[in-house]
Amino acid sequence: MPLLRRHPEPRAGGRQPRRDRRPAKRSDQAVRVVTDSTSSLPTGDGEQGIRVVPLRVVTERESYDEGVDVSAADVVRMLDEGARVTTSQPSPERFAATYRDLADDGARAIVSLHLSGELSGTVGAASAAAARSPLAVRVVDSRTAGPGLGFAARAAAQCAAAGCDAAHVAARAREVADSSTSVFVVDTLEHLRRGGRLSAPVAALGTVLGVRPILTMRDGRIELAQRVRTRAAGMERLLDLAGESIAAATRPVVGVQHFGAPDRARTLAGRLRTRTRAEVEISDISAVIGVHVGPGTLAVAVADLGDHEH
Repeated sequence: MPLLRRHPEPRAGGRQPRRDRRPAKRSDQAVRVVTDSTSSLPTGDGEQGIRVVPLRVVTERESYDEGVDVSAADVVRMLDEGARVTTSQPSPERFAATYRDLADDGARAIVSLHLSGELSGTVGAASAAAARSPLAVRVVDSRTAGPGLGFAARAAAQCAAAGCDAAHVAARAREVADSSTSVFVVDTLEHLRRGGRLSAPVAALGTVLGVRPILTMRDGRIELAQRVRTRAAGMERLLDLAGESIAAATRPVVGVQHFGAPDRARTLAGRLRTRTRAEVEISDISAVIGVHVGPGTLAVAVADLGDHEH
């Protein structure tokens, strides 16, 4: 495993590590977008000026910023080797430091968009920091995670770059997040049960029957949609469900993600492109999400950008 670097959480009132400090040149963009690392966007000032605040991967000895100190592949290896791995949300101080940096960089308002509050306390930490921010912060619970969150953050950032006000940017984030559908197949429900993201009776049902569960995001929660017997059947069902979502969308964006299953992800994406003629992005499932879904997970997310105009 490559060397993993550990960075402590910033102290209240302190500065972020150098990677989170503002660039030397001030931005003239009035509204800035913040999201978290479960969006699978680059950490830091990444795509379209989106600031990404990392969640943390925690082992018995160390704590790492995902996307900065530890990758999805690192966590797959940890889990395969039997390591005990958990996760934690960013502290309010981490968000507060990010908001201060953006204020110093010339932002006059912030839209802070995060994974479902049903899955993590991240949106609560962002809200706590927003209450004492030096500028107005609109915190949005996306009610989703992964590509659905990433698609919403990108759409919001496009509105911000076009000069839209914070109310418009936040509304656009909600619109795209609400349009998203996410379906995924896991090799076992044990990781979700252990992390408290799925009820014990549902997890036990999947284990006893020896099936591969098809899961979906519904109302911000992970729910069991149906069960299949094999990986091949799971992939077929993902293709069917994703195809239905793409057909129903006016302007779909599609993401295929995997956790330690790159070959299967490429196969799924290729078949989805052939079937729907849609463009499909392929990426790793966030390391933090991967801890809870486990190695071998395959997912598809679809969002509808619609006919929105800035």
